[in-house]
Amino acid sequence: MQHQLIIHFDTYSSSQELPESIQNLWQKAQEASLKAYAPYSNFSVGCAILLENGEIVMGANQENAAYPSGLCAERVALFHYGVMHIHSPIKAMAIVARNQTGNYTPASPCGGCRQVINEYAEKQKEPFEVFFQADTEFIYHFKSALDLLPIRFGAKNLF
Repeated sequence: MQHQLIIHFDTYSSSQELPESIQNLWQKAQEASLKAYAPYSNFSVGCAILLENGEIVMGANQENAAYPSGLCAERVALFHYGVMHIHSPIKAMAIVARNQTGNYTPASPCGGCRQVINEYAEKQKEPFEVFFQADTEFIYHFKSALDLLPIRFGAKNLF
């Protein structure tokens, strides 16, 4: 039996086309990428999370000489959000990356980050949007973070 998965997403040709609130979030993700500790890969990633109360939580990737002891920007931001016990739901997430020349470059969340993003999306029981530079010409916009991991492992699988 064959099945088909269909995932819907929008594209923007530049950050200037993003909704105004997301343009600010995008800028915060860029700022976060400047705080990355990436001496080994020289691949700096920033993540910014917009909460419904308007607050923005940021994270940047943190590398370590003892691979894989580092942590991706998305997980840094989400874990910071979780530790702060902020009671405002996540509304949107923006992810940007810079390569070793300092130019912004395409990067989508890795599998581990997609799993953590999924956990937070399921935990809050309402979707949040995700924006990231997926290729050199487009910013991808997923209206639900759950679309990043269509066949997911979650808490329901443990029982």
